[in-house]
Amino acid sequence: MKAVIQNEFGDINVLSYTDIDIPKIAKNEVLIKVAYTSVNYADIKQRLGNKGEGAFPIILGLDVSGIIEEVPVNSSFSKGDRVIAFPKNGSYAEYVVANEQLVFKIPEKLSFEQAAAMPTVSILSYILLHEIGQVQKTDTIVIHSAAGGVGSMLVQLAKLAGIQKIIGTVGNLEKANYVRELGADVVCTYETFTEEVLKQTNNIGANVIFDSVAGDVTSVSLSCLALYGTLVQFGNSSGKAGTFKTSDVHSSCRNIKGFSLGTTRQHNPERLGPVAKKVLELFATNQITLPIAQVFNLSDAAEAHKLIESRNYEGKILIKIN
Repeated sequence: MKAVIQNEFGDINVLSYTDIDIPKIAKNEVLIKVAYTSVNYADIKQRLGNKGEGAFPIILGLDVSGIIEEVPVNSSFSKGDRVIAFPKNGSYAEYVVANEQLVFKIPEKLSFEQAAAMPTVSILSYILLHEIGQVQKTDTIVIHSAAGGVGSMLVQLAKLAGIQKIIGTVGNLEKANYVRELGADVVCTYETFTEEVLKQTNNIGANVIFDSVAGDVTSVSLSCLALYGTLVQFGNSSGKAGTFKTSDVHSSCRNIKGFSLGTTRQHNPERLGPVAKKVLELFATNQITLPIAQVFNLSDAAEAHKLIESRNYEGKILIKIN
């Protein structure tokens, strides 16, 4: 089968389009013929080696949409089932293996393309908003990187939940209209958001801030977080660690909560099933959607990475496999 592999960490030139063997399934695993995979910023970090050492060759990628090709005995799935999944060993390949707990059937009316855009960002966003952030309708919330995949989904889910005020941040105001169309009430840059949040809340601050950037954005976010507010930290796309002092939280009764979908897939996969069912229904009934920025062929995975790194896109970037 065709796949994109890498044998060392580095720039896009380490990605190699080549032939490898179709993987074999073990107990409680299924083989999936991949239709599409999404490209996430986590792929860039893994390619560069920022997510730790790996046993080469590595196949990048977190999620897929496709058709089940092979199942074990007594499986709850059947050959031919249309699914999304979080594969075991990467997704930039024509066939992948996934644990059955991380495979979810998709409705017939949901296209493989749209389905591929949603697994990581929509399941993550739903958990962040409703379980970690526990956002209330009366809240004012801030969503950093609001034009990205998770940001686009958080804005829509917050709007659907009837959140009082949604403030999105972007690196470039050329993306402002896109974020407003998704449902944000206010869009501002990282340089101006603290001033804007305090203005919008009569100097009270935001109730919940969703931070996937880290670095300076984390500490600056605390300066406009309300008493009893929550900072939800779930990434560091800036490549820098965010810092705070204990005095930033105890006297103000503020919370800092962390969440990782990768950790949850590994250690608590059963948590994802009910959420996947909810978001699949939201997509299938067109209550939410995820704009597709661009679709690349598998052989052009390096170009997809180049676009991700440029940050000059809105929505999700996909790779078409079959």
